[in-house]
Amino acid sequence: MIPRLLSAAALTLAAFAILGAPPASAPATAQVSADGIPFDAYLELLKARALGEGVREDTVARMTAGLTPNPTVIRLDNNQPGSATTRGYPPMSGYVATHVDSARIGGGRAVYRQHRDLLGRIEAQYGVPGPIIVAIFGHETSYGQVKGNFDLARSLATLAWEGRRRELFAGEFIALMKVADKGYDRSQLVGSYAGAFGNPQFLPSVYLRLATDGDGDGRADIFSNRADTFASIANYFRDAGWRPGQPWGVRASVPAGFDASAYRTRLVSPVCPRVHDRLSRWMTVAEWRAQGVVAQGGIGDDVMTAFFQPDGPGTPAWLLTGNYRAILEYNCSSYYALSVGLLADEIVN
Repeated sequence: MIPRLLSAAALTLAAFAILGAPPASAPATAQVSADGIPFDAYLELLKARALGEGVREDTVARMTAGLTPNPTVIRLDNNQPGSATTRGYPPMSGYVATHVDSARIGGGRAVYRQHRDLLGRIEAQYGVPGPIIVAIFGHETSYGQVKGNFDLARSLATLAWEGRRRELFAGEFIALMKVADKGYDRSQLVGSYAGAFGNPQFLPSVYLRLATDGDGDGRADIFSNRADTFASIANYFRDAGWRPGQPWGVRASVPAGFDASAYRTRLVSPVCPRVHDRLSRWMTVAEWRAQGVVAQGGIGDDVMTAFFQPDGPGTPAWLLTGNYRAILEYNCSSYYALSVGLLADEIVN
């Protein structure tokens, strides 16, 4: 039985034991990863692990038939910007202008009007506002129009084999096999190059953990079923700690000469520290008001908030609640989280 966790060295030895070591004169174009594991050998390890975790043999066979590495996936993954090395922050205003535009606002309002009753029932059950659910739907897939067309099995096997984040993507590959075991065809299991799929762009492991049957038909179909899509997004946010009855944040007026640096947090977040470092320390709305920072929306005096003025003095500022951090759980980017919140506000207005 293949162990659940294998180091790169152990994987190399196991792979060579299966297919034998590649010849010393193997050409540079040979299908071997950075640590020398042939793709076919590594795929055998993934297949054995899936079988060991209870996936049916016929599912593994149909999901891995003819798999080869996808060089496009590796290129796209290598071209992702590294937050640890990026200097400075692009202006928030430019990002918001392109992601909270008239087309996305209009599309969101149309979806919200069409499904208002359904979204109301889901909000009553999960505590997550309908406009937030629709805003996620809009940001992730343009309301179901752009969901990706990469073969998920090929993409995840490629990224696991390539090796930079091997255990992450190996785990997602196994999770995908378990999703397929529920009766989904390989042709349906397509999505982003990095493995996200469906209307909410869940990774396979997230699907297994949080995808929800929203209409009672016994199946969590996040590909085409709006009820299942909305309930699954709501379930994700409930799991992330969304607090019913609180906004994600509100605009704030800032007094002239306000020194935001005096309120910087001293805490270091264990995840996405560079994102959370941009937020101030947490204080109540009443405490911020005593410093001259006044909330412009409906929010209780005792709600804990963080000050955020991403583009610097003289630009828009917000007081953000813990629900903003729940949005960051979906995608740990201040640009993403703020634009989701602003789009949700526009959808309901």
